[in-house]
Amino acid sequence: MNRADDGSDSALQLPQAPSEGFVQLFTKWQRRLFLFILAQAPNPIEAEEILQETNLVIWRKSHTFREGTNFYAWGCRIAVLEVLKFRDRRRRHAAILSEAFVETVAREAEESVESLEDRRRALLACLGRLPPSDRELIRQRYAPGATGKSVASQLGRPANSVYQSLSRIRRTLLDCITRRLAAEGQP
Repeated sequence: MNRADDGSDSALQLPQAPSEGFVQLFTKWQRRLFLFILAQAPNPIEAEEILQETNLVIWRKSHTFREGTNFYAWGCRIAVLEVLKFRDRRRRHAAILSEAFVETVAREAEESVESLEDRRRALLACLGRLPPSDRELIRQRYAPGATGKSVASQLGRPANSVYQSLSRIRRTLLDCITRRLAAEGQP
């Protein structure tokens, strides 16, 4: 007989599963929480690690969340603490910023997340309007570990030619994003 079946008080008791509404909010806000964390820990791999730790805490504390309140703000508070814990663990390996600085960046990131999300959506739309060859060049250049020189080597093109093409594409994307945001009445 295993411990869970013996009826004793010492049996492991699992916490109550979060409500369906909580799970929906948890899922809905994942991208923005990641962007919020990324603003404080610019290395995407570290930001992913911090997001995972944040998610564990959010899940463990799901019973303390009050439905009808701002899930994103609640999650951001937890994320700030996880960023600070992460920085403490990495203290010997990186230049450490003060807690006040991290708090300031966190506040500013929280305020700018909506704008960043609008810009991301505009970027995706503008990428979709690029010719396929330009989209492929951007995809190759921004693949993990890729550089302009490595892409030029892969394509058998001079590096200067690839850099010029990338510069032209970036200008096109910037113009497109600026026009889209202006049309939507955003800065």
